[in-house]
This record gives sequence, structure tokens and C-alpha cells, in this order.
Amino acid sequence: MNIVCIEPLGISREHFESLKAHYAALNHNFSYYMDRREDEAAIVERMGDADIAIVSNIKIPSTVLSRCHQLKYISVAFTGLDHIDLAYCKEHHIEVQNAAGYSTTAVSELAVGMMIDVLRKVSEMNVAIRQGQGRGGFLGRELYGKTVGVVGTGAIGTATIRLLKAFGCRVLAYSWSMRPEVASMGVEYVTLEALLQQSDIVTLHVPLTDQTRGLIGSRELSMMKPTAMLVNTARGPVCDIAAVAEALNQGRIAGAAFDVFEQEPPLATDHPLINAKNCVLTPHVAFATEESFATRADIVFEHVDQYLGR
Repeated sequence: MNIVCIEPLGISREHFESLKAHYAALNHNFSYYMDRREDEAAIVERMGDADIAIVSNIKIPSTVLSRCHQLKYISVAFTGLDHIDLAYCKEHHIEVQNAAGYSTTAVSELAVGMMIDVLRKVSEMNVAIRQGQGRGGFLGRELYGKTVGVVGTGAIGTATIRLLKAFGCRVLAYSWSMRPEVASMGVEYVTLEALLQQSDIVTLHVPLTDQTRGLIGSRELSMMKPTAMLVNTARGPVCDIAAVAEALNQGRIAGAAFDVFEQEPPLATDHPLINAKNCVLTPHVAFATEESFATRADIVFEHVDQYLGR
């Protein structure tokens, strides 16, 4: 089979060459690219003749897939699959498999780090001290003792809960199904409304689906405490981002931290969150650590080997 990795995945050329030798020994052709291209013409050029393609979060719409006539399997080096036209893949018998679990630690650590950043005003003070200011009137808040509402108790939500419990937080959870291991940690499952009303911090850990799109909008934000914070390391469209910016600017919530948006960064200079008050932004990097990328590569190519071994 013709196997193509259409982007570098954060691994070295030496690693790719070892994979090339591995697949050659199995009588398969393996090619790879050390740069990332997101335009459709380049994607088709790279994977147009592939039987198996490896990709992370580059959008793969039907306009690309329809020009990849040999494609049978996509190994996705990412947790979410909303950037791939799954309906087309299903209709044309193209199997798609994600790399679940590779970034669980990375995302949960950044979510908690963002909470501390906003509570202690780390990013704000970093700017101030570089402008020649001292402590001034800066006064932070502690994570210890806060009530944190975790929306979604899958692997990442659960890992975040473990960290929060270690910080001495009271944790509430909302999810479509209750996990006994989460409840055993002293976490109380409640309705979304109760979680929003009681939490000092709300952190989102759900995939983007028809049910979660716009899950947090003006109505939900109005239920939150004016002293509360919203953290989103899940997917941008889970929130009505314009409504979040408005709530921040009007003081209806006290802070926010976003790693994800309606589109991949860079953001337009007039994006609602760019100039929103008390808002920390990162360019969709929650998943991106040296450790997670190494784990991701192992998972992705193990999946390819499993597919070839059928």
C-alpha cells in the first residue's frame, strides 16, 4: 500500500526514515513531508494517490476526499474528528481513526494553568512589569477552595478533575453519562444550570457535536456568578464567543481563558476576544507538548500497523 504522512507531526526526519524502512520491510511504500500545508491543492497533491493517509488537524473536506480515489484509511493524529468530512468517508468506505488519549495530560495541565493565570493575573502582571510598573494594586485569588464545574467527564475532564482535587477544589460535574470513577473522587454530578450557578470556575471538556455546539451562550453566561471564570480548551464553537466577550466587557463574568476559537489562529485583529477584559488567550496549543507529540506518533503508527495487519 501507499502510505503518506502529509505533515511533520512534530517528529524528526530520522524518526520518519526509520518508519520508511519499517514499511519497506513490509512491502509498503511510505512517504512523508516535513512542512505543513493547508491549501486544498497541496493536500490533494500529497495524498491524492494514498491508500493510507496520516493527518492531524488540517481540514479534509469532501472536495479533497473526492480527489483521493485510492484512499481507504485515515489515521488522525488528533483527538477530535470534526475537521474531516466523516459523512463522505462513511459513504465511500474510508475508515477514520483518531489518536484518543495522547494529549490528556497536556490539555488538563493547561486548563488548570489557565485558571491560575487568570486568578493570579500572571499574564497581566507580565505585561505590567515589562512596562516599568511594580505590584501596584494587583491582588490575586487562590485556586484552593474554589468550586470548579467540569463540563464533560471523558478522559480529559477526568484528568482535570484529579488535578483540581489535588489543589483542594470542590468539583461539580455535568456530563451525558456519569462515570463511577469520577463520583468516587467526591465529585457531585449536577445539571448544567446548577453547575453554572454554583461554580467559581467553569471548564469545558466536551467534543464538538450537534448537541454541544453553542452549549454556552448568553442564557448560560447569565447563570454564572459575576465573580466566575470560564475556561475553554475543548472546541471554540462550544461557546458563543461574541456572547462571552460581551459578558466579560460588561462585568457579568470576571474572567475567561480560551485556547480554541471558531477558526484556527491567527485571529483577526477585531476578533471579539482580542480586546475583551480579563481574558487570557493561547493559539490552540493545549495538546502541543514534546511528550504528547511523542505519544501521538506512537499511537498513530500503531494504528496504521494494526490496519495493515488485518
